[in-house]
Amino acid sequence: MSNKKILNYFGIAVIALIYNACSVPNFGRKTENKTVPTAFSDSKDSVNTAKTKWKDFFTDPNLASIIDTALKNNQELNIIAQEIYVARNEARARKGAYLPFLGVGAGAGIEKVGLYTSQGASDATNDITPNQKVPVNLPNYALGFDFSWEVDIWKKLRNSTKAAMRRYLATIEGKNFMVTNLIAEIANSYYELMALDNQLEVLKKNIEIQTNALEIVKLEKLAAKVTELAVRKFEAEVLKNKSRQYYIMQQIIVAENRINFLAGRFPQPIARDSRAFNNLPTNDMHAGIPSQMLQNRPDVRQAEQELEASKLDAKSAKANFYPSLTINAGLGLGAFNPQYLVTMPASIIYNIMGGLMMPLVNRNAIKANYYSATSKQIQAVYNYERTILNAHIEVVNQLSNMDNLEKSYELKVQQVEALTRSVEISTGLFKSARADYMEVLLTQRDALDSKFELIETKKQQMNAKVNIYKALGGGWN
Repeated sequence: MSNKKILNYFGIAVIALIYNACSVPNFGRKTENKTVPTAFSDSKDSVNTAKTKWKDFFTDPNLASIIDTALKNNQELNIIAQEIYVARNEARARKGAYLPFLGVGAGAGIEKVGLYTSQGASDATNDITPNQKVPVNLPNYALGFDFSWEVDIWKKLRNSTKAAMRRYLATIEGKNFMVTNLIAEIANSYYELMALDNQLEVLKKNIEIQTNALEIVKLEKLAAKVTELAVRKFEAEVLKNKSRQYYIMQQIIVAENRINFLAGRFPQPIARDSRAFNNLPTNDMHAGIPSQMLQNRPDVRQAEQELEASKLDAKSAKANFYPSLTINAGLGLGAFNPQYLVTMPASIIYNIMGGLMMPLVNRNAIKANYYSATSKQIQAVYNYERTILNAHIEVVNQLSNMDNLEKSYELKVQQVEALTRSVEISTGLFKSARADYMEVLLTQRDALDSKFELIETKKQQMNAKVNIYKALGGGWN
């Protein structure tokens, strides 16, 4: 076989290897689905309460003050703020990776080579300067610049930088989501505290009513109209409700300290005016349309940024299959004696080299990295779609919850009015011996329970109002 044919076969083999090296394995990618329903249930309202700033949404000055304190002092929020700085620094580091590197340095050393080596034999027969042989122990001093640059032909480094920037933006959205949740949790705890205050007040009034009823029963016993059993029953009811006071008082302490913890401070009383609790408005919410939710909800925006970052990671991993071009250069001064460093041009040293490298065989690590990046991109798509679905369902649930709670509250108001009137009627009938003492006792219990349920329903209404504000994406702006 002639040398020409051998060279031809070798060339064909090299081309085949290069083609194989540049080929990228086919690994499917998934495109996200951003389609959402045109409306929430039957709502056609285009006005969106999520656009309202939290200071305008929570008009109670005491609540606003607590939220403002929490946004400054909450430890978890401050931890997330540091994560944002870490992500920003990562983006800054990635940005520097595709820019040229230029360094300056100085060095000193000493070298001895064997006499029976090519360099040693040459040094022994040559003079550095006239009548001056090369020393056996040869010093070396150098001062200069070093330059290196990986030319980002396939945008591998730039895509990696963009991915880091997307993750930095995702951490910001994560903080916004944390702010939304923090504000909602504080507001819900604050309304729970107001509800407990009202329940305690109702209980105290009920104890007063039952104490008066107990005195009436005692007089009735003296008149031999009732037995000792009736007196003991009423007395036990009074003691039960007095004991119940301390349970509610403990709940108040726990609720106050939960708010204090969220505000990042030690236990202290929570300023509030609970007298207007039952009159707080609940029907002034506007859900808007689902497409607005994609821009308003921080968790959806965070998932979107993570998705875009995963796409860029996949592109960057794909670029590893292609050739990379690296340029290295150096310029400086070198001499065996420091006094000769400035003797130019004899002391000038320089080098420049460009290299084109690409993987030919054993590309398993590159393939694995690319497959992992593509799988993570598909995961990010599912996570994004799941986040949108969850957000939409949360809004629909809370809209339905508000509507049902409003109807329930109206009926419970009527129930309380009816039972309050029943207490007066049963007491009057008992005095005239036309009703049994158990009827009075049970009517009082029912009236108390109905008032507690009314307050609980009002609290649930306020919680639903806060939760739908959060579900729509309000609270972080």
